[in-house]
Amino acid sequence: MLPYAAYLRVYEPLTAFTPQDRARWARYAGSRDRPRRAGALEVEHGEAVRRLLSVPPLPAPERESPNAYLRRVEETLYVCPWQSRLRSWLAFASFRGSTPVRLASRFVPQAIAEQTADDFDRFKRGEESLRTYIRTSTWHVPTAWFVPFDSAERWLVLGSEQPAEPVSQTTAAPPRNMLYVTSMAQARRRVARALVVIRRHVGQVAALTEVEDIGRWLEEFHPHSLVELDYGGLVHLMDDRTLQGDQSVAEVAAALAGLDTGQEELAFAMYQRVIVRWRSIRALESAN
Repeated sequence: MLPYAAYLRVYEPLTAFTPQDRARWARYAGSRDRPRRAGALEVEHGEAVRRLLSVPPLPAPERESPNAYLRRVEETLYVCPWQSRLRSWLAFASFRGSTPVRLASRFVPQAIAEQTADDFDRFKRGEESLRTYIRTSTWHVPTAWFVPFDSAERWLVLGSEQPAEPVSQTTAAPPRNMLYVTSMAQARRRVARALVVIRRHVGQVAALTEVEDIGRWLEEFHPHSLVELDYGGLVHLMDDRTLQGDQSVAEVAAALAGLDTGQEELAFAMYQRVIVRWRSIRALESAN
């Protein structure tokens, strides 16, 4: 079963990589053995489960993943490396930082935890950046993640039916999925506009900090990249009617437009629709 998580991904054009990585990803794209998009999430999840169920558990893989998500637009190949090892290190560091030692040791023995931290420290000493191409959110989609997209960029697939809303720049998706894909230029433009509106009409609030964080992250990548919001495993928490009715991207855009044009009631109503929708889905975590 897929994890109940959503993903925000950046795909850089092949030309953004070093010559060595460029050659490697070009070979990878032509490989018949690489995980295809329809099963990639399941492969990622399976690898993580096997590590955590091993004895002793392994918080991070011993080597970095050789895999990536790929997209093609006309003749351009775009690459989003999985970075499973780096993402696991970062997630484990966050877990250790927010969990009492006595409780954390029930999940991962102290010796393994310290070895994992030491491995990460050695890695960081040789790296200039800990940039990840993929962000993950369990049980919900953060409101700030909707800002870079437009409702016309939605790709919705229900069951085995053919997608009712095709959009350019997308590739084969799992049998049930909801995606948004946009250009980096559009994503940055929308984030910048949202920041202006929030600062002007609301001020220093949590939403501003979250959108600022997304903006900084997007600035780390090639300007001709693609940005993707993937509902991932969250689609399995939503029936067809709920998925079809989910217009979170449009509602966030309407809330921002309402703020900017003095329609405070509209802005509040649209924002509340998004908050209530995802609060109800997130509540399912405590029900399991």
